[in-house]
Amino acid sequence: MTALPYDQRPDDATPVHTIDLPATPQRDRNIPATAWVEAPPALLRAGDDFGGPVAHYKRRIGRWLLWRSGPASHADARYLAVAADDLDTTYAFRLFADGTGEGTGPSGSAHTRFRSWKEDLRDS
Repeated sequence: MTALPYDQRPDDATPVHTIDLPATPQRDRNIPATAWVEAPPALLRAGDDFGGPVAHYKRRIGRWLLWRSGPASHADARYLAVAADDLDTTYAFRLFADGTGEGTGPSGSAHTRFRSWKEDLRDS
Protein backbone atom coordinates (compact mmCIF):
# COMPACT_ATOMS: atom_id res chain seq x y z
CA MET A 1 0.00 0.00 0.00
CA THR A 2 1.29 3.43 -0.95
CA ALA A 3 0.24 6.38 1.19
CA LEU A 4 -1.29 9.17 -0.86
CA PRO A 5 -2.15 12.77 0.07
CA TYR A 6 -5.83 12.91 1.07
CA ASP A 7 -6.83 14.86 -2.03
CA GLN A 8 -5.23 12.26 -4.33
CA ARG A 9 -6.83 9.19 -2.78
CA PRO A 10 -9.54 7.57 -4.90
CA ASP A 11 -13.02 7.23 -3.45
CA ASP A 12 -13.97 3.69 -2.53
CA ALA A 13 -17.75 3.56 -2.90
CA THR A 14 -17.96 -0.07 -1.72
CA PRO A 15 -20.84 -0.22 0.79
CA VAL A 16 -19.53 -0.40 4.36
CA HIS A 17 -21.31 -0.99 7.67
CA THR A 18 -20.51 0.78 10.94
CA ILE A 19 -18.74 -2.22 12.42
CA ASP A 20 -16.43 -2.37 9.39
CA LEU A 21 -15.21 1.24 9.50
CA PRO A 22 -11.48 1.03 10.32
CA ALA A 23 -10.01 2.39 13.55
CA THR A 24 -7.10 4.11 11.83
CA PRO A 25 -6.85 6.45 8.84
CA GLN A 26 -6.86 4.90 5.38
CA ARG A 27 -3.86 6.23 3.46
CA ASP A 28 -4.64 4.66 0.08
CA ARG A 29 -8.32 5.53 -0.40
CA ASN A 30 -11.19 7.68 0.83
CA ILE A 31 -14.42 6.24 2.18
CA PRO A 32 -17.21 8.68 1.24
CA ALA A 33 -20.19 9.10 3.55
CA THR A 34 -22.42 7.87 0.73
CA ALA A 35 -20.75 4.43 1.01
CA TRP A 36 -21.63 4.11 4.71
CA VAL A 37 -24.83 2.06 4.78
CA GLU A 38 -26.00 3.50 8.13
CA ALA A 39 -24.93 7.12 7.46
CA PRO A 40 -27.16 9.57 9.34
CA PRO A 41 -28.70 12.45 7.36
CA ALA A 42 -26.60 15.03 9.27
CA LEU A 43 -23.45 13.46 7.85
CA LEU A 44 -24.76 13.37 4.30
CA ARG A 45 -25.45 17.13 4.58
CA ALA A 46 -22.24 18.06 6.47
CA GLY A 47 -20.91 20.40 3.77
CA ASP A 48 -24.16 21.69 2.31
CA ASP A 49 -24.12 25.12 3.97
CA PHE A 50 -20.69 26.06 2.56
CA GLY A 51 -20.74 24.12 -0.73
CA GLY A 52 -18.46 21.40 0.61
CA PRO A 53 -18.05 17.97 -0.93
CA VAL A 54 -19.39 14.69 0.44
CA ALA A 55 -17.66 13.96 3.74
CA HIS A 56 -14.90 11.35 3.89
CA TYR A 57 -14.20 9.00 6.77
CA LYS A 58 -11.03 9.78 8.74
CA ARG A 59 -10.76 7.51 11.81
CA ARG A 60 -12.24 6.37 15.11
CA ILE A 61 -11.63 8.32 18.29
CA GLY A 62 -12.99 6.16 21.08
CA ARG A 63 -16.69 5.66 20.35
CA TRP A 64 -16.67 8.41 17.72
CA LEU A 65 -16.47 8.05 13.93
CA LEU A 66 -14.70 11.11 12.52
CA TRP A 67 -15.63 12.44 9.07
CA ARG A 68 -14.62 15.61 7.17
CA SER A 69 -16.26 17.59 4.39
CA GLY A 70 -13.72 19.86 2.73
CA PRO A 71 -9.93 20.12 2.86
CA ALA A 72 -7.79 19.82 5.98
CA SER A 73 -6.68 23.47 5.89
CA HIS A 74 -6.79 26.80 4.03
CA ALA A 75 -10.49 26.49 3.09
CA ASP A 76 -13.94 25.95 4.56
CA ALA A 77 -14.48 22.50 6.05
CA ARG A 78 -16.48 20.67 8.70
CA TYR A 79 -15.56 17.71 10.84
CA LEU A 80 -18.45 15.65 12.10
CA ALA A 81 -18.09 13.10 14.88
CA VAL A 82 -20.84 10.46 14.93
CA ALA A 83 -21.29 8.17 17.93
CA ALA A 84 -20.86 4.61 16.64
CA ASP A 85 -23.34 3.34 19.24
CA ASP A 86 -25.96 6.08 18.68
CA LEU A 87 -25.91 7.44 15.14
CA ASP A 88 -28.21 10.33 16.06
CA THR A 89 -25.55 11.78 18.38
CA THR A 90 -23.16 14.04 16.48
CA TYR A 91 -20.78 16.90 17.21
CA ALA A 92 -19.34 19.26 14.63
CA PHE A 93 -16.22 21.37 14.35
CA ARG A 94 -16.27 24.03 11.63
CA LEU A 95 -13.01 25.19 10.06
CA PHE A 96 -12.93 28.48 8.19
CA ALA A 97 -10.69 29.55 5.31
CA ASP A 98 -8.85 32.04 7.55
CA GLY A 99 -7.69 29.19 9.83
CA THR A 100 -10.12 29.83 12.67
CA GLY A 101 -12.57 27.22 13.88
CA GLU A 102 -15.41 26.54 16.29
CA GLY A 103 -17.31 23.61 17.64
CA THR A 104 -18.89 22.10 20.72
CA GLY A 105 -17.77 18.77 22.09
CA PRO A 106 -19.57 16.05 24.06
CA SER A 107 -18.67 17.76 27.35
CA GLY A 108 -20.71 20.79 26.28
CA SER A 109 -17.54 22.92 26.08
CA ALA A 110 -17.06 25.29 23.17
CA HIS A 111 -13.76 24.92 21.31
CA THR A 112 -11.86 27.18 18.95
CA ARG A 113 -9.00 24.71 18.42
CA PHE A 114 -9.51 21.46 16.51
CA ARG A 115 -7.09 19.64 18.80
CA SER A 116 -9.03 20.50 21.96
CA TRP A 117 -12.28 19.43 20.25
CA LYS A 118 -10.72 16.03 19.40
CA GLU A 119 -9.48 15.70 22.99
CA ASP A 120 -13.04 16.33 24.16
CA LEU A 121 -14.19 13.45 21.92
CA ARG A 122 -11.43 11.19 23.23
CA ASP A 123 -12.20 11.98 26.87
CA SER A 124 -15.97 11.49 26.63
